[in-house]
Parts: sequence; C-alpha cells; structure tokens
Amino acid sequence: MSKSVLIVEDEQVLRQSLAELLTDEGYQVFQAGDGKEAYDLILKQPADLVITDIRMPNMDGMELIGKLQQTAPQTPIIIITAYGTVESAVAAMRAGAHDYLLKPVNFDDVLLKVERTLEYSDLTQTRKVMTEQLARDSTFHNLVGDALNMTRLFDTVKKLATVKTSVLIVGESGTGKELFARAVHYNGITREKPFIAVNCGAIPDSLIESELFGYRRGAFTGAIRDKKGYFEAANHGTLFLDEISTLPLSVQSSLLRALEQRVVVPVGDTQPRPVDVRIVAASNQDLKKMVEDGGFREDLLYRLDVVKLELPPLRQRKEDIPALVHHFLDKYTKQMNKNVLGITNDAMRAMLSHEWRGNVRELENVIERAVIFAEDRHVETEDLPFAIPGLTHDDAESLKESMRQFERHHIIYSLRQHHYDKAETAKHLEIGVSSLYRKLEELNIPKNMQEQDHAEAGA
Repeated sequence: MSKSVLIVEDEQVLRQSLAELLTDEGYQVFQAGDGKEAYDLILKQPADLVITDIRMPNMDGMELIGKLQQTAPQTPIIIITAYGTVESAVAAMRAGAHDYLLKPVNFDDVLLKVERTLEYSDLTQTRKVMTEQLARDSTFHNLVGDALNMTRLFDTVKKLATVKTSVLIVGESGTGKELFARAVHYNGITREKPFIAVNCGAIPDSLIESELFGYRRGAFTGAIRDKKGYFEAANHGTLFLDEISTLPLSVQSSLLRALEQRVVVPVGDTQPRPVDVRIVAASNQDLKKMVEDGGFREDLLYRLDVVKLELPPLRQRKEDIPALVHHFLDKYTKQMNKNVLGITNDAMRAMLSHEWRGNVRELENVIERAVIFAEDRHVETEDLPFAIPGLTHDDAESLKESMRQFERHHIIYSLRQHHYDKAETAKHLEIGVSSLYRKLEELNIPKNMQEQDHAEAGA
C-alpha cells in the first residue's frame, strides 16, 4: 500500500506542483490550503506524512504542529520555510517537526527528504516495541543499590524525568555510567525517542567531527553520499557521549556551538541544521583538573555540568555487594539456562573482602564466570578468581555489617524465589519458620514485601 502525504501550502502553484511530483512517485497525496483545513482533514483521513508551510492564513504551521503533536504524535512533519529564516525552522523542530525544506523548493531535495522521513517513521514504529523492552531493561531495577550515596542518585534521576537538561556523569571505570545515562533517558519524557551512545575515545580524532555532526557528499575522500551524524540521529532524544574527556579541543568548540545554538553544520556544508538533543556526558577523568591544564574547555564544562551524577566506586558501597551478587546471579542463570542454587557464605565473604578495582563491571564478570562453573550447586570460593585476604579489625567490622546485609538480601531473594511462601522459604534456608520470622524482624524485612514488590512492578 502506497504511503499517504498531506501537503499544506497556501501558495496554490507550489502546492499543486508538490502534489504532482509526489503522485508521480507513487504516493497518495492530499492537499490543504491552510492549517485549519489540514487539521480537519487529518482528523478524518490520517496521513503517513505531513508537509506544511509555516506562514498561512487561518491556522499557521506552528499551530498545526502543536495540534498534530496532541492528536497524531506519531505522524512525522516536514516544514517549508523561506530561505534565511532558520529561526523558524529551529522553532518548528523544537515543536516536533522532523525536517525542513527551504524556499525556493528543490524537488530532488523534496523526494530525498520525504523518502528518508517515511523510512525513519517506519523504523520508529518498529523501534517502539524495542523501546518498551529497552525501557524495562533500563529501569531502576538494573541500578542496584541500597547505600545512601546510591539512593540519593536515584532521587536525582527521578527529578530529571520531566526535563531535558544536560547531565554530566562522573565516576571510575565500571561504576555504571551508561546504565545511569539510560535510566535518565528511559525514565523520562525522552523514553520513546532515540538513545544514541557514542564512545568518544573509540573514534579517531580525524573522524570524530564528521561522526558527530554528519557530512555532505564530496566533503572528503570516501564521502560518496550525505550522512547524518549522531546529533541528528538522536534528534528529540538523548545523545550519550562517553569518555568526553578524549575530545580534541577543536571538536569541543564545535560541540559547544551545537549546545548553545541548537544547530549542527555537517562537514562540507554551510547550512546549519536544527537539532533538539539532550546531552548526557560521562568521564572517568577529573574535568576540572583538565580545564586547569588546558585540556578541556571551561565554558563547555559549564554547559555539560548542569546536573552532575557522581557515581561512587564499589569499595564505598560494599553493603550493596550482596544485592548485586544476587542480581547478576539471576541475570546469568536465566541467560545461560543454568540451575545455580545460590552462593556460599565463604564465597560471599570473599566477594565482600575483594578490592573491586574494576567496580561493578568486574563484579558482574566474576559472577558470569562463576555461573559457568557452578552448575547445579552453590557458587563456592573455588569458582572465584581470587581468595579471601587477611582481615584487619576495621575490615572485620565492615565485613560483619556486610554479612548482615548479605543475610538480609539472601532471605529476600529466597522469599521471592519461593513466591513469598514462608514455610517453603524456611525449608530452603534450613531454618524453622519461627526463626525466619525472627530474622525478618531483626533484619528489617517488611512482612508485606509481596505487596510492595507488586506495587513497584506496576509503577
């Protein structure tokens, strides 16, 4: 079935010319002379794409875009604006338009942008199902932690749900910076828009600008066609720039301009393109120190550091290790279809005593390895790539509290595994039911945990 296009233009000659052009290309075309006529028409006859002028009588293009965002938010919009009025294009893109055409209209440009926009719309519909799954995988359930420094971070992420403010995430390697970036995106107003993750340190300096901002055909050897950059790919969504400290100073200048003016200029082009992108940047380097040493622009740091998330290393939240262990045990036993029964106390002591220089990423790798070797039994110390070191008095005190947390999480885990049946849970733990009730009280485990879990799952 051919795609339908609604053309909204008060200049009759241009409107009919566009209609004939698209009809010859096999599109089903509808026409309207102003925004009100177009809005009334689209309520009766939905379109796959709307092409609209900005300045029109009765209802202008901006008002039409606003109404379509409410009644037909999945319908992509291309706006037509006069050459030299980029401000109108920027405003329309911010309001929800997908792309724009400049007058006098180039018909080759029209066909190219119509084709690209409809392809994007089809991909968006397919991506919606994938996004729902990604959103489920990027909730706070994957950000495991009861430590005070973690719960404060969760509260900050929740406050970002209704805004598209720039966010700077700092922390050592392996602390979960991309997980937090995804949580910021998928738990907020951008959840149905693109999330594009870019490792700046993995792109050669000579290519980083063209990768971020795109390029025009012929801009350099090998540029055989126009290509959108990561900024345009992430339009209306989130662009996650990991290892941002590796950006060359020249690219930092271009990035600053893109953030301040909300436009990008592809390599080999002179025409700015409006973009509406929330930047989440991450670094394991001290950016303030880099500013002092001349390696990072101070004005760019101010632009990025509107809200900062400082992720603590695992050694500063060891009480979260038991919960993380069970989280990754669940993940990899399901992923590998293994029947791992749990983890022994000695193995947990080794986990709690380890330095974890690689932070949560290292812990996850250790559990993945352990699940491979611990089939049909508990994870034991011999399944771990390290042994229990000698403990100081302070370490022993810390270990005592951590073991208390381990016992708490282990009981919670067992309750969930046995569908909150306390008799079955006690049997599995090899204790009496009365002892289980005593442990619930001692370890501050809520007796209505089942209701709380169901409430959180439905939230």
